[in-house]
Amino acid sequence: MTRSFARFAVAVLSAATILTASGCNLSYYARAAYEEGRLLWNRRPISAELSNSDLTPQIRSRLETVLAVREFAADRLGMKVGGAYSTITEIDQRAVVYVVMAAPRDSLTPYEWWYPIVGSVPYRGYFNEADARAEAAHMEDAGYDTLVRPAAAFSSLGFFDDPLLSNLLKLDPVVLAGVIFHELFHRTFFLASDAMFDESAATWVGSRAAIDFFASREGANSESARAARAVYESDLTFARFLLGAEAKLLKLYGSGVDRDQMVKDREELFVQIKRDYAQLKPSLSGLERFDLDREPLNNAVLVNYLIYFHDLDNFAALERQSGGNTRATIERIIEIARANPSDPFYAIWQATRPGQTSSAP
Repeated sequence: MTRSFARFAVAVLSAATILTASGCNLSYYARAAYEEGRLLWNRRPISAELSNSDLTPQIRSRLETVLAVREFAADRLGMKVGGAYSTITEIDQRAVVYVVMAAPRDSLTPYEWWYPIVGSVPYRGYFNEADARAEAAHMEDAGYDTLVRPAAAFSSLGFFDDPLLSNLLKLDPVVLAGVIFHELFHRTFFLASDAMFDESAATWVGSRAAIDFFASREGANSESARAARAVYESDLTFARFLLGAEAKLLKLYGSGVDRDQMVKDREELFVQIKRDYAQLKPSLSGLERFDLDREPLNNAVLVNYLIYFHDLDNFAALERQSGGNTRATIERIIEIARANPSDPFYAIWQATRPGQTSSAP
């Protein structure tokens, strides 16, 4: 699956600069800063790439789509685009970084690492897969569930003009557009120490903006616009599925039963969740890269999905309040989150319920 590592990108560069970490952490930050600096150094203008007559029609179309998404995001959605994704960096692997996530075996509360500027983050990134798996093994030994996953895109949250990574050109155009919109939302706004809100809001914005983009570019009934709507609806459906799975596990984890028995009982729930998802999956669009029904399931795996797909229906309700205006909805999301940084999800829920009043101005 295509996932970003927005906060990690800023953290490694800032930490390597201010040199406040311990010796071990400083080595980690320095390596990561070097690798990301290399991505930035090797950027080439997409406009120059398009002048290459040897480009395949597919690659040319993808590059043109990225430039069109940039323009749409800035002009129609009011996003802070700057020079982001106007360049491309060639990479020779499917992932630019490998992300480690962890959670207790009796809880869906993620383990968090702390970084300068961005605060607490529920993942740690490595540019080397072996290093990521060594960190996961360490966390497993400490009693945590873990996940190691690839991340194929990144945002420096506006600190730098991020390049398009060449691996993204393999994506379906609708998915590609959604990824770029997702990353540009990170550039436009992020809430420190709340990765779940940042990523879930970006997920909603990415898939919803893609509908507007293709409807404007190719027509509301075009194949691409219909595909974008299917992806959006599938995101909402998947988020509801995760909400149900989360509720079942939280009921078990809050039951007070013996921890050993709890860990045993959860395996039955994991089997049920995988079976239920396998039945749902054929009806979903755009989620082909998700393997919830086939991958080993644990709390860290579920937390990973929950971070990106939490309460999407409430963002959709906010959009309906805005008369289907995506730009106005993005502005409202940011407004509410800024006014309610301690619990933006609840504030958005409150704002979308009749008779409720959000504390946002």
